[in-house]
Amino acid sequence: MALLTFHGATRQVTGSCYLIEANGEKVLLECGMTQGFRRDEQQNRNRFPFDPKTLSAVVISHAHLDHSGLLPKLVAEGFSGSIYLTPDSADLLGLMLKDAANLQVRDVEWENRWRQRAGKVPLKPLYVQADTERALELCQRIDYGTTTAVAKGIEISFHEAGHILGSAIVEMLVHEPHNLTRRLVFSGDLGSPNAPLLRDPAVLEEADLLLMESTYGDRNHRGRDETLQELQAILDLAWAEGGNVLIPSFSVGRAQDLLYYLGKFYQAGTLKQQAVFLDSPMAIAATAIYDRYQHRYSDEDRSLLLDNDLHGRLQTWLPILRCTESPDESMAINRVNSGAIIIAGAGMCNGGRIVHHFKHNLWRKECHVIFPGFQAKGTLGRRLVEGAQNVRVIHQNLAVKAQIHTLGGFSAHAGQSELIDWLRNFKRCPEIYLVHGEEEKSRALAAAIKEQLGWPANIPEQGEQIAF
Repeated sequence: MALLTFHGATRQVTGSCYLIEANGEKVLLECGMTQGFRRDEQQNRNRFPFDPKTLSAVVISHAHLDHSGLLPKLVAEGFSGSIYLTPDSADLLGLMLKDAANLQVRDVEWENRWRQRAGKVPLKPLYVQADTERALELCQRIDYGTTTAVAKGIEISFHEAGHILGSAIVEMLVHEPHNLTRRLVFSGDLGSPNAPLLRDPAVLEEADLLLMESTYGDRNHRGRDETLQELQAILDLAWAEGGNVLIPSFSVGRAQDLLYYLGKFYQAGTLKQQAVFLDSPMAIAATAIYDRYQHRYSDEDRSLLLDNDLHGRLQTWLPILRCTESPDESMAINRVNSGAIIIAGAGMCNGGRIVHHFKHNLWRKECHVIFPGFQAKGTLGRRLVEGAQNVRVIHQNLAVKAQIHTLGGFSAHAGQSELIDWLRNFKRCPEIYLVHGEEEKSRALAAAIKEQLGWPANIPEQGEQIAF
């Protein structure tokens, strides 16, 4: 009998972590960081609810930190097995974990300054670069469609998920005595069909146990064409009003989607802005990785980029793009009062260069802020989306006069109907558990699955264990 324990992303979106035990082996599926409220992020400092030294392997669906961000901590606490992921995810993981380690060290340095003045015990970083380097050395690159043994009697294969470059649906076969085989499928983060650049999520037809994400389980996204029309209208309005456009963006996935869409506007002659600033060293580096793996793009989008540029690179697809890597280049943007589109992290505005651009633009009524993705509870981005009139940014109170826009059609996550359509492909009802979604989203999706397919879906509790 195999066991699965839910250690994260249950009734919340972040912190994915699931432990599989079979044949005397332990395999961890995901090792994600919890993000959002400060009190929630403190959970990252807790000891793991299992002994990392006893794990045979870790399987990672994709490189986003809410799925991979605690890998260096896992290694620091004794894990020494292999970490399995796709080759493109491995490249992105190195970029993201090194950046996360730098942030850990920097944030603790700031925290310890006031803790020292207050006579409190100083904190240690969650992990440091040495832990990150050791974690990256353990990575094993497995391409899509390749079946690989990760522990005794446990095999995995990856299938395209269409979420970000390298993202995977994980299929796990657990072979037990007496020729009993159980098939676990983990959706990872599923993208929408016809998303920019990437191929559609793969169709799977068999599963005994299914873990499915439910980030947008309560709604359908606006149509892509309508969303692009809305984006074009916002950009036109900002140009007419003489303001800048700020776009808080995730560095991996969303930033590249935005460059693709803005490039389409530019190629069509409808982009009036004079400059697009990609103000994120990580997004710039991630875009270079996307360029290296352009063979992963959908045939249609790859042909489109190749037709306009011999190398098919995103950075030349949009000629008015300015990549600002250094702090000095970033600060120089603040001298631009109008006609600029500024794409910067962090995607949920809980740090990064976007907050500095807020300081110079958020109080200006002619400026516009576009949120192209999910904003978790407890983040500055969520407060702005919910209509906050004043916010505190870099130790200053700012009036929110800029016009705030949310473009749900750009989400890298499938909406409710897309999730159910993907689920329809299974030939028989698997045992379904909805994860990676706020509780109300998961409940809405469970109700829709029951209504449309007649299948029951469970919503697990943190720490719940099931046999399969």
